[in-house]
Amino acid sequence: MHYAGHWRSAARTDPGKVRRRNEDAFLDSPRLGLWAVADGMGGHSNGDIASQLVVSNLAELPLYRDIDQRSRAVRQCLHWTNRRLSQELTVTAENSLGIMGSTVVVLLLEGNRAVCIWAGDSRCYLWRDRRLYQLSKDHSLRQQLVDQRLIGLDEANAHPAGNALTRAVGASQELRLEILEFDVRCGDAFLLCSDGLYQELSSQKLGEAMSLMSPNRVMAQLFEGVLSGSARDNLTAVMIGE
Repeated sequence: MHYAGHWRSAARTDPGKVRRRNEDAFLDSPRLGLWAVADGMGGHSNGDIASQLVVSNLAELPLYRDIDQRSRAVRQCLHWTNRRLSQELTVTAENSLGIMGSTVVVLLLEGNRAVCIWAGDSRCYLWRDRRLYQLSKDHSLRQQLVDQRLIGLDEANAHPAGNALTRAVGASQELRLEILEFDVRCGDAFLLCSDGLYQELSSQKLGEAMSLMSPNRVMAQLFEGVLSGSARDNLTAVMIGE
């Protein structure tokens, strides 16, 4: 059996400069060839509980034989977590907990194969041949408006409700996950991150950090870049490289 043991990774999270509570969470598990970032839904109660539940449930998955089995197990785990968040935890006498939801982006690696699974606007980037590619597509109102060509990108970026999520774990009874399978090339590196990180840095700044290739150096440069600015949101990142 071949797992992603040759991958090196580093992860970091920070509440930022404005919010007292950190509603982000991450999973950094090279042994399982499994990494994830979850961002509790801002403005809703107990977003930190939702993101931690997503990550802790993924962390408990066993080491399956191959990446197809692990991909299936991840999806089943997320659907189970969605049911628990959307039903069990919100069914109280006064519904005092309210909506408990979280974004999630997961990366699975094994040999030359990769699977990215996500819901929400936490992102997966690929650094390949000195170019940065955004692999995931945001499940947000902003992205939906652009996709439907209802408004232009500049208008969408200025939309007051543009950050509203159209998909998230726990937000509705039916979770719709997006899945991307692709081949890995020699020299590839990956970045998983919450919106609190990528919204504060340009694609050029993200690429400059990824070009360092060392996971710890990438983390240091990314977080220094955000924390030297306004850092209005929680920020979390996981960098994976060979």
